Amino acid sequence: MNVRPRISTAAVAGAAVLGLVTLSACSPTASGRSDDGKLKVTASFYPLQFLAEQIGGSHVEVSNLTKPGVEPHDLTLTAKQTAQLDESGAIVYLKGLQPAVDDSVKQSGVKHIADAAELTSMEAHGTEVDGHHHTTGDNSSHSEAEPGQDPHVWLDPVKFAEVAKGVNKTFGQADPKNKAAYQKNTDELVKKLDALNTEFKDGLKNRASDTFITTHAAFGYLAERYGLVEEAISGLDPESEPSANRIKELHTLAQSHHVSTVFFETLANPATAKTLAGDLHLKTDVLDPLEGITDKSRGKDYFSVQRANLAALQKALGTK
Repeated sequence: MNVRPRISTAAVAGAAVLGLVTLSACSPTASGRSDDGKLKVTASFYPLQFLAEQIGGSHVEVSNLTKPGVEPHDLTLTAKQTAQLDESGAIVYLKGLQPAVDDSVKQSGVKHIADAAELTSMEAHGTEVDGHHHTTGDNSSHSEAEPGQDPHVWLDPVKFAEVAKGVNKTFGQADPKNKAAYQKNTDELVKKLDALNTEFKDGLKNRASDTFITTHAAFGYLAERYGLVEEAISGLDPESEPSANRIKELHTLAQSHHVSTVFFETLANPATAKTLAGDLHLKTDVLDPLEGITDKSRGKDYFSVQRANLAALQKALGTK
């Protein structure tokens, strides 16, 4: 005779709760909507937050994983932020820029994801950027040897417009009811980016020099777009230290190419740039890679900071 074991009601209830917890941990159960019905969008850092807000308008609730003043490359995610990702209706990020975000996005189970790295063409700007390489004679500019895809596509208005169009498509798929509104907002944003591109092209004509020195190799796409030569003190990593040989190279090219200014930025340590400028008796100024907006930023949004960058380049390159 088989005797079936008796299972208590408490045990059954406990098993049920455990099953629900396990299920919720393995599959996205969130609606992807805020309490007032807006599409919940998580952006990985400021430029993509800006795109999401411009395209989404009043139909989205946008959260930024990178707080103001934090260097995006160094971001680590809290448990709360990981949960926030999991509850998103859409995610906008740039694969390869923030490893912690890449891992969490992959595990999130969110269906509607816009990866900026797939929405425009990317280039390996670590050692070769654009223009003319002054130390080897090839057709590229130079930074410390550091291979890999350059993520800084948002600094080129044309590429940023391409990313915007991809984000619009993702939002339309995530929230078909407001697809027309997202398209209208995107069309308006692209027109503004086209106008900014024209401002850069016209504003950098008739310059005395093509070459500028900056802290790290963030401006490769921008330089390539407008025929400039970026010479970076360090590579794609803003915190990497330049070699003695690189500093020597910069001394030589600054003198031979009439460089007037060494640019530093708002989020990275300016010490090396200021030391180099002091040694060469050059001016210093800010060229903002727009990885975040802070109180130190020359402008309150993408467009105002980009116009401040244009003004700084015009001054340094002798256009006014």
